[in-house]
Amino acid sequence: MENSEGVKIESTVVTEEPLISALDIALFVVIITVAYFWYFKRDKQSSSSEKKPYTIQPSSLSSIEQTSNSSFIKKLKSTGRSLVVFYGSQTGTAEEFAGRIAKEGARYKMKGMVADPEECDMADLVEMKEIQKSLAIFCIATYGEGDPTDNAMDFYEWLQNGDADLEGLNDAVFGLGNKTYEHYNEIAIYIDQRLEELGATRVHEIGLGDDDANIEDDFVSWKEKLWESVCSHYGIEETGEESNIRQYKLVDCSEVLPERIFSGEISRLKSYENQRFPFDVKNPYLSKIAVNRELHKSGDRSCMHIEFDIDGSKMRYDTGDHVAVYPKNSSELVDKIGELLNADLDAVFSLLNTDEESSKKHPFPCPCTYRTALTYYLDITSNPRTHIMKELIEYASDPKDQEKLKLMASSTPEGKKEFHEWILRDNRNIVHILEDLPSVKPDLDHLCELLPRLQCRYYSISSSPKVYPKSIHITAVLVNYTTPTNRVNKGVATNLLAQLIPTNDELPQPTIPIYIRRSQFRLPPKSQTPIIMIGPGTGLAPFRGFIQERDYARKEGREIGEMVLYFGCRKKDEDFIYENELQEYVANGTLTKLHLAFSRDQPEKKYVTHLLEQNADELWNIIGEKSGHLYVCGDARSMAKDVHSIIVKVVMEKGQMTNSQALNYVKKMEQQKRYSADVWS
Repeated sequence: MENSEGVKIESTVVTEEPLISALDIALFVVIITVAYFWYFKRDKQSSSSEKKPYTIQPSSLSSIEQTSNSSFIKKLKSTGRSLVVFYGSQTGTAEEFAGRIAKEGARYKMKGMVADPEECDMADLVEMKEIQKSLAIFCIATYGEGDPTDNAMDFYEWLQNGDADLEGLNDAVFGLGNKTYEHYNEIAIYIDQRLEELGATRVHEIGLGDDDANIEDDFVSWKEKLWESVCSHYGIEETGEESNIRQYKLVDCSEVLPERIFSGEISRLKSYENQRFPFDVKNPYLSKIAVNRELHKSGDRSCMHIEFDIDGSKMRYDTGDHVAVYPKNSSELVDKIGELLNADLDAVFSLLNTDEESSKKHPFPCPCTYRTALTYYLDITSNPRTHIMKELIEYASDPKDQEKLKLMASSTPEGKKEFHEWILRDNRNIVHILEDLPSVKPDLDHLCELLPRLQCRYYSISSSPKVYPKSIHITAVLVNYTTPTNRVNKGVATNLLAQLIPTNDELPQPTIPIYIRRSQFRLPPKSQTPIIMIGPGTGLAPFRGFIQERDYARKEGREIGEMVLYFGCRKKDEDFIYENELQEYVANGTLTKLHLAFSRDQPEKKYVTHLLEQNADELWNIIGEKSGHLYVCGDARSMAKDVHSIIVKVVMEKGQMTNSQALNYVKKMEQQKRYSADVWS
């Protein structure tokens, strides 16, 4: 902006010169011109660039034209569709479920469309009533501590803050969650209730999928009843036609120039060669591995301390954040698929969406080779879902293989039992299925369409940026296990990381794509606030960063509060990770107390939960009398639940409260961020 500080008025005037020189006039004209241009340009931009996707305004031709790219209603009307399935997805499962529902709509004469709420003007929901027999379905995952997924955040906030009239909207909601977490399916439940509050009609009751059990079974059971409700609500009948129409069509790209072919990039072509800040889920940073060392002292298990070099990346992290690591599948498994299907893995291809209105043109970056797709883009190690069994039936030449696939794809009790035992219990992935059903030979391009996307893996950062601003540390256990079929399954990310050993010579250092995911797992704002940290095994990771940060503050001369750590592992001489570091922090006073539980160093197993019960007075002194903070990191299924029960018990006994009062006290601690958990199942 221009202002009067650009003009300096002299107090003395020389009589031989005019009062205003030619230069003064020129400067004045320039200032006026720039100010005029800035004012009107700003006004124009502010009126056109205001983001109003979630405000309800009267419809007009001009407004529809302006929002045509984000107007799902316009797409529905122009293509004769009545079903739209929105998804809130962080790992791809909700998006996959949405696609399956939209595809099945054809069996009920409801042409469907899958939509990402982040790319849509969700205010258009008020216009759904203009489409005859229309239906909006929401497949919504709950993420983190009861948060919406990134792509559903704007929609969630619109529902919270808006008061749109959704009378005439017919809807159904399916939630994806995990019962081991406190906020089980919280977002889906809220959306289901809020839509009803705004006047929408619930066509079918909400479905709640539990990823800790069998979310596929939950979804299939809900979906079957959904269509029954749809038929009843609209007075329609199932056509009985099975829809095996491909969502993507194969495009031969053998003539495409090499520089136009993706080779593992997540979104932008050649993004690893030409890195651009900022780095995020679609644009990860290719980090060098600076350190990769073993933490276990002995035994047949492995735990790695890995440091990612972020010097020069402009990436910043906070203590308690997570780092996402993009893995790749082993060449052994990829080659096996090519061998089983007798396919040329180096052929260049593309999959193009047959729905021209879809914003998602490809299932993964295209064009690329089959080898690239199977290595970087597709999940070939997880258990395939039932819809893949169904799609494989047509490729089975042996009647026995056909019948087995038909059974597992069915929703009968026998079919569910067979799928659970043969796929889930025996832990078969797509490679194992092709090996054990040798007559099944799917077209490789169709298999690439069916398989889910390979997802990044998240790790708690085990360093403090105050101490290590140019590197990110993680602590990761190598995952290898034998399945009931005597196959060895290997963790995709950890087995890749185990191979990335930096060298001391001039050779290029190994690299891997990463980005930082923000977390709510934070130290108290005041360094003098006392804290208790409970982190057995690799649950120690974020607390290593916490301790580093408090130690840094102490060395700066700042007062730091009590720091009590509960750590546990199997054996002191085997898997006591970071032992020397922790003992040093105890010696210098940063770590007030270190409670250790070695479960297998004595006849009776001893865990951190036992130590918590023994130290009830200390626990209450910090969280009750001194209003300190408590942190838990590790297994959500058992350890975190046990810790929660012990905390409630201690609050009851030491705080002289009833069970109800103790539960409310702990709940309030969580709301005040005095009780935080960073757990996984």
